Amino acid sequence: MEQDLRTAIDLIKRGAVDILDEEELEAKLKKAISSGIPLRIKAGFDPTAPDLHLGHTVLIQKMKHFQDLGHQVFFLIGDFTGLIGDPTGKSETRPPLTPEQVQQNAGTYKEQIFKILDPDKTEIAFNSVWMNSMQSIDMIRLCAKHTVARMLERDDFKRRFQNGKPIGIHEFIYPLIQGYDSVALRSDVELGGTDQTFNLLVGRHLQKEYGLEPQVVLTMPLLEGLDGVQKMSKSLGNYVGITEAPREMFGKLMSISDDLMFRYYELMSSLDMGQIWSLKDDVAHGKVHPRDAKMQLAFELVKKFHGTEEAEAARAAFVAQFSRKEIPDDIPEFAVEAVLETIYLPRVLKDAGILKSASEGRRLIRQGAVSIDGQKIDGEEITPDSSEIIIKVGKRRYLRLVRR
Repeated sequence: MEQDLRTAIDLIKRGAVDILDEEELEAKLKKAISSGIPLRIKAGFDPTAPDLHLGHTVLIQKMKHFQDLGHQVFFLIGDFTGLIGDPTGKSETRPPLTPEQVQQNAGTYKEQIFKILDPDKTEIAFNSVWMNSMQSIDMIRLCAKHTVARMLERDDFKRRFQNGKPIGIHEFIYPLIQGYDSVALRSDVELGGTDQTFNLLVGRHLQKEYGLEPQVVLTMPLLEGLDGVQKMSKSLGNYVGITEAPREMFGKLMSISDDLMFRYYELMSSLDMGQIWSLKDDVAHGKVHPRDAKMQLAFELVKKFHGTEEAEAARAAFVAQFSRKEIPDDIPEFAVEAVLETIYLPRVLKDAGILKSASEGRRLIRQGAVSIDGQKIDGEEITPDSSEIIIKVGKRRYLRLVRR
């Protein structure tokens, strides 16, 4: 039993930031092992966007760890709380989603999570099930179990209150509802990002108020995006979506820094920590090239979400495009009038859909990130001397420009 317990704790602690508290977790695990009754593990996701990205999978991967240890996993979709919007990390009230947006996004989550979780061992729950049946008096009684003073201990609420920024009453209710979800599901352990610590502890408090054994809170780090600085976010453009095309996903993962690569290994790969430490040591001592280690990571993650065949094709395409400096076969084509002797390149790149704006094109040209037929350019206007040229923007974007 002791060995089983140690193995379980080591796996659960992998990548975790905090466990509140660890002694209680150990006691719960011992009881589960001796009784054969699995723990109830909860993680909640508000369906605020239509697709999940790798940042979301940090929690889902930890759910899989519990699943592998034989415990019951509840993937909670906050279709009710999604209508309110958690303001965590925001300096102002977040606009609520419409019921139609919530339902549409929730549907895609249900499809995407089983790329990681075992569908036979996963229970999907919706908090609207118990919240829609809650009467007004029940909500008032729920609100009575917490104080305004305690709510203002939450960092973002405290900052907004001190800076005279408005806080809606409904925003105070959000942590209470998330906490009540733990009461409804009778969770033994709740998982969340470090930005959710306050809300997770509210759940622990409310379980005590309702006469239940309090849940253990386990927080996971917020995964940095491709820039290695900001947390992964679709709005910041530093994300890797799990439904992205295999080649795009592979290329994005190959662009991360060498240091960030090992953080991704720890939080998302199937290698055990001993293997990761060994690989990191080999890279540090020049036994393994960082590019090869990164390629191994990219292959594993693409395989996880798209299958072996697609991962192999993405790896082959990357090697052909970047290692051998070959131009891919499937680059987009854009035609301009043959009578035009001079072409304003930033506008062409925007019109062809390669860039969002002509100003972005001007900036990239100044930075030396644009080349024509392998030669970097430093001017915005070009005069092609052939009917077809290949334009490369940055490391991965190509355009075949044809004059007709």
